Amino acid sequence: MFADHAKIIIKSGKGGDGHVSFHREKYVANGGPDGGDGGKGGDVVFVVDQGLNTLTDFRHRRKFAAANGENGGKSNCSGKKGEDVILKVPAGTVIKDAESNKVIADMSGENTRQIILKGGRGGQGNQHYATATMQVPKYAQPGKPGIELEVVLELKVIADVGLVGFPNVGKSTFLSRVTNAQPKIANYHFTTLNPNLGVVDLESGNGFVIADIPGLIEGASEGIGLGIQFLRHIERTRVIVHIVDAASTEGRDPIADIYAINRELETYDPGLMDKPTVIAANKIDAIYDGSNDAIDAIKAEFEPKGIRVMPISAVSGKGVRELLYHVQELLAEAEQIPVVFEQEYDPQMQVFKEDPFTVRYDEENDYYVVEGPKIEKMLGYTNIDSEKGFVFFQKFLKEQGVLEELEKAGIVDGDTVHMYGHEFDYYK
Repeated sequence: MFADHAKIIIKSGKGGDGHVSFHREKYVANGGPDGGDGGKGGDVVFVVDQGLNTLTDFRHRRKFAAANGENGGKSNCSGKKGEDVILKVPAGTVIKDAESNKVIADMSGENTRQIILKGGRGGQGNQHYATATMQVPKYAQPGKPGIELEVVLELKVIADVGLVGFPNVGKSTFLSRVTNAQPKIANYHFTTLNPNLGVVDLESGNGFVIADIPGLIEGASEGIGLGIQFLRHIERTRVIVHIVDAASTEGRDPIADIYAINRELETYDPGLMDKPTVIAANKIDAIYDGSNDAIDAIKAEFEPKGIRVMPISAVSGKGVRELLYHVQELLAEAEQIPVVFEQEYDPQMQVFKEDPFTVRYDEENDYYVVEGPKIEKMLGYTNIDSEKGFVFFQKFLKEQGVLEELEKAGIVDGDTVHMYGHEFDYYK
């Protein structure tokens, strides 16, 4: 099966912790703090590899993690940056957040390399926390955690022209005639299980890339059959060639088939109906009575709607040349801007909860209790006995939303707040 969809977990590296140490040297009794900073965690980077055309590499491995940053050391030595994890994908891969299905990045066009998750920032060593009133800081900043995210990778092939139609209408035969592609051809449904790509070379020198979009049947857009797996590949195409069995070799009504496929395309993405379209009425070599009634009926139905109908035989080649030049004209008239999916979600902007805090009222002691790792660490290196340090700590509580949560809990002026052995009177 063609691997054009994968769900994986990616994780950036944690930043290294800052170091706590003090300068020690002969004849220097009380050296100052010299703890080094932690190294930054590794990033998760996606890179386009032109040699790839599927997502097969992600079928048997599901989790990819960058390396953590190294902890800081003594003598102001900074930790080493964590190694990035580089994930190679084919051009046209769209990266989405698995939970919201929103686009994070589209690896196409000029976007050949993008950092999807940045590594955590390294923590500062205790050398940064020395003040006039606290000359022996015994606290260093811990490194920021990495980000873990489940993402969906979708490969949407990059082709100028998309071939659509029911199975057995001759799409693969047509593709093999007009391009160097060699798709498997046989008379049974779902023969083509991957979107074959081929390049059409015309005498004028203006060639184009054409893709056979396989597996479409009624209900494909609702997940019936295999078609839903391949509908995504038509989103980037600029022109649609709708191939239909005009000879009704399987007893199907070609007009009803065209409407059925159009319904699937419109259900999947209404914007597909705005793309320039031509109907290739195939298998005219199988109309043995020489009548043009079937072709005339298709033309009468769709040409008044502005959709040209061109009779062809993919087997004999009759009408194929004319069709290709008409497609070239449509491409020349169509918008040249490539389809690039805009970013809808930035993992770096999500609100992380690595430093949560709790606010609760202790009835027994008649005070409010505020707890949280970040608050505890801040108290550890802030000199709240000084006016400047106390103002700094109050500002920190406000920025973290602690004061807001205390007010939601019902605190009033004069109430007591308890934080890790410290007690404060609250006044708004």
